[in-house]
Amino acid sequence: MRLWRRKRETAPSVGELIPPEGIPLYLEVAGLGVRLAAQITDVGITLIAAVAVLVLLVSVGYGDPSTLIAIGSLLFFIIRVPYYVIAELAWNGQTLGKRLMKIKVVSHDGKSLSTHALVLRNLMKEAEIFLPATLLLTLDDKSPVATGVALAWILGGLLVPLLNRHRQRLGDLIAGTHVIHLPVPVLLTDLAQTPVKETASAKSYTFLAHQLDHYGAFELQALEKLLRAQEKNTVPVRSNSNRATIESVVEKIRQKISYANKVPEAERLKFLRAFYNAQREYLEKRQLFGERRKDKHYAAENNRP
Repeated sequence: MRLWRRKRETAPSVGELIPPEGIPLYLEVAGLGVRLAAQITDVGITLIAAVAVLVLLVSVGYGDPSTLIAIGSLLFFIIRVPYYVIAELAWNGQTLGKRLMKIKVVSHDGKSLSTHALVLRNLMKEAEIFLPATLLLTLDDKSPVATGVALAWILGGLLVPLLNRHRQRLGDLIAGTHVIHLPVPVLLTDLAQTPVKETASAKSYTFLAHQLDHYGAFELQALEKLLRAQEKNTVPVRSNSNRATIESVVEKIRQKISYANKVPEAERLKFLRAFYNAQREYLEKRQLFGERRKDKHYAAENNRP
């Protein structure tokens, strides 16, 4: 069983997604620094690919030295645009740079990413970043107005993600997407290995094989969920309703497995934990022999003619 833990950093804001199911998801929006690092990585990859193709063309005799820059720029564009779209389609919102930086593109409404949205956001990237950057590289000191326009264009593109809480650039705003940090999977601690708090009158509980033969994996998971809720204090342990729930579960198990001794109130959680550990060990042993017990109806299903 897994929980998903978000990385905690102070700089990025926290975004809220409302998927079609209506349950809000709180995901950490990727900051500009990590997105810039991913962008530099992707630009480096596509630039290396363009240079490799250009070298290949020159080696086979295509291309004049006077046109190498123009051909290289065209190759860079032809490789760059499909790379972003195809990579994000293939890897569900990630390019190689995003995968290295542990970030990804998601739809702002919580739905699946559409091809239209990915194409749109990456075409807008050309207008936001690469086109003004190309103009800036080709200008000289004889065209101050054009240089100022290019700088203002780039500055405006950088200000857009700074002025909204989801750090969306213009392409993300139009496409309805934003970039988040990937959640980090965290394994829960093994409930069977967690020590039990002993009481003054604590006693050990043991169960025989025939008493463990009544339940399957489904009931074991339900019991585990109940025990974890008690440990995390997600329910008021001392409330009347919670005590009644624990008592009801204990009594149902006692009657089902024919456990004769009454379980004191102070020992009920320990009884459930001991039964959980024994039942889990028993089911794991049966599974080693190829016998998978899905739920308590296992015996009836396997005795059908």
